[in-house]
Amino acid sequence: MLSPAALQQIDREVAKYPPQRKESAVMSALRIAQTERGWLAPETIEFVANYLEMPPIAAFEVASFYNMYDLSPVGRYKLTVCTNLSCTLMGAESVAGHLKQKLGIGFNETTPDGKFTLKEGECMGACGDGPVALVNNVRMCGKLTPAEADRILAELE
Repeated sequence: MLSPAALQQIDREVAKYPPQRKESAVMSALRIAQTERGWLAPETIEFVANYLEMPPIAAFEVASFYNMYDLSPVGRYKLTVCTNLSCTLMGAESVAGHLKQKLGIGFNETTPDGKFTLKEGECMGACGDGPVALVNNVRMCGKLTPAEADRILAELE
């Protein structure tokens, strides 16, 4: 289900915890699996759970709670716009509306070419830099404006 390289990465995460607490590495293991597979299919979550010797439902609970995990396929670039209060007050609705119009999709949709998925996110802890967005759960972009969003899209093209 996962490559030997991914399993080595998971083993490095597991080694950070006492042997009887392998399941403590579930968040890292799910991230590694998602990076390799593109999203977390039910069988991928079950594989990770079995590898960590934990009940599959417990791994699914983690994967379904945090919005950084994708339980359905996403585009090559996942753009998650924070729409919590601070970012909204700083213009997130304008940026989100611009992205929706520019990409021709709404939240939780993917462009027909499979390149972009647009998501609505919860607080990302960067309220002073709002509005913020994450690109592929890794790159945070702050102080967004429609023009800055266009620049990011052009860079990703």
